[in-house]
Amino acid sequence: MASAAEQLASNLNFATFAKAEDLKRRLWFTLGALLVYRLGTYIPLPGLNPEAFAQAFAGQSGGILGLFNMFSGGAVERMAIFALGIMPYISASIIVQLMTSVVPSLEQLKKEGEQGRKVINQYTRYGTVLLGTLQAYGIAVGLESGNGLVVDPGWFFRISTVISLLGGTMFLMWLGEQITSRGIGNGISLIIFAGIVAHLPTAMASTLELGRTGALSTPLILMIIVMVVAVIALIVFVERAQRRLLIQYPKRQVGNKMFQGDTSHLPLKLNTAGVIPAIFASSLLLLPATLAGFANSAALPSWATTIVAALGHGQPLYMVLYGAMIAFFAFFYTAIVFNPKDTADNLKKHGGFILGIRPGERTAEYIDYVLTRITVLGAIYLMFVCILPEVMIAQTGVPFYLGGTSLLIVVSVTLDTVAQIQGHLIAQQYEGLIKKSKLRGGKRGR
Repeated sequence: MASAAEQLASNLNFATFAKAEDLKRRLWFTLGALLVYRLGTYIPLPGLNPEAFAQAFAGQSGGILGLFNMFSGGAVERMAIFALGIMPYISASIIVQLMTSVVPSLEQLKKEGEQGRKVINQYTRYGTVLLGTLQAYGIAVGLESGNGLVVDPGWFFRISTVISLLGGTMFLMWLGEQITSRGIGNGISLIIFAGIVAHLPTAMASTLELGRTGALSTPLILMIIVMVVAVIALIVFVERAQRRLLIQYPKRQVGNKMFQGDTSHLPLKLNTAGVIPAIFASSLLLLPATLAGFANSAALPSWATTIVAALGHGQPLYMVLYGAMIAFFAFFYTAIVFNPKDTADNLKKHGGFILGIRPGERTAEYIDYVLTRITVLGAIYLMFVCILPEVMIAQTGVPFYLGGTSLLIVVSVTLDTVAQIQGHLIAQQYEGLIKKSKLRGGKRGR
């Protein structure tokens, strides 16, 4: 028999959505906030020569600047006030998460519930300000070093650039928090999602234009479309895949009543690390090429030029290191975000146990055993999704605009947002059923 939640979900329709006034307000708020974000990506920094910067960016778009430009929705390409995007906040969040596993005081805060999370969030904001300031100052100095990029170089330009870029990042952080609390979905993820999706029409038009001019054959374009659909289907399947551990709760007596033992499941995601391994691996591998692009190629030693060439897109060494880094960060980040010992202690505290496994240390070892093996599958999946576009570019020369990292983010955020919308609709329908039952009970009483 289907559960009550499944029955309610199967009964959802447009009539239910029409009655969900709170959900519609949240959707409109989310759309309005994302529109404000998109407008901000077109407001340029003061004191910059747009034409000179566009020419300079065109030579560096294949490096880490291209990756940041994708996450910022094209703000880096236009050097807008949102050029830093939300990346300093994400970096600060990851650093704080890593520190909670190393620093005992932060680990204790993590266990203190809501109050501890507020303190950790405040530390994350401080880290965002620090990282944003350093990155904004580095961008200002880098712009001044370019020929003709800045109209009037000097400290006034540096200070104004730091204030503009840092202010843009802090505004996006606040906007993301507002979307999370007053809108639908995770605000930070939706901001990155909106930036990536904004490039899709241009990418599709460029691909079709290449087909019209004969640069790409029709069968090759059809193969790209089929591959994109297949990769999206794979991402949907794996991101929703779980390994469920059966948890048994013993019989318990409350007062004079005896309650039967209950069962539940401990879900372990196949890809616990999410998209973080792909982002980290891409950033680290593209960094040498970007630094070499800013430096004078004639001044580089021969060994440095050889390494940069070997780490270019489509090169065998690049793809081998890319896959190895994705696998490493998949295991590393999973170990950070999921602690089997804490999970085993919580189960023991509430009287739960896995059948055939003793509570406590044995349960922690078993959970770690299962998690390690499913993470192997998750790492292989991430490597396949992220390396497949690189192989296609190397073998066919196809300008594959939407890479594995982009697809992962777009599909994952879409799944999470749809799940939240469905949750609001189920809650709306559930409240309606409760009101109807109360009305019927009142009529019977009369």
